[in-house]
Amino acid sequence: MSDKIGLFTGSFDPMTNGHLDIIERASRLFDKLYVGIFFNPHKQGFLPIENRKRGLEKALGHLENVEVVASHDELVVDVAKRLGATCLVRGLRNASDLQYEASFDYYNHQLSSDIETIYLHSRPEHLYISSSGVRELLKFGQDIACYVPESILEEIRNEKKD
Repeated sequence: MSDKIGLFTGSFDPMTNGHLDIIERASRLFDKLYVGIFFNPHKQGFLPIENRKRGLEKALGHLENVEVVASHDELVVDVAKRLGATCLVRGLRNASDLQYEASFDYYNHQLSSDIETIYLHSRPEHLYISSSGVRELLKFGQDIACYVPESILEEIRNEKKD
């Protein structure tokens, strides 16, 4: 029997504790879980891709079956095929997330019917945490330590120094 390989994607700008929880839970469902940082090279992100990747790798270092990859200008299903993933993992906080994700699921399934999508619901303590909310707090100088992994906090601090 072949390995079960999953792919969880996002911009992770920045990664939150909600992302971390979904990744930890998904890692138990697969022999190999790729965490794909997808970004648009034509848009200015909050954190440079190198910082995001380094922060994620540190935050996920305790998960032996998880590997962080970065991609741009590729469809998720194409990356999944290239990596041998047969399942996309998505996190849901609320009904709005489900509606948003369902449209992507439709297109992904049209493009590659052999790749499935599974949804993991956020734990109650992470329901209201979002990368955009964290960025907003940072903009106004607020402490975000309870919303992001320590390695992400380090990357944000290092980026502010530069």
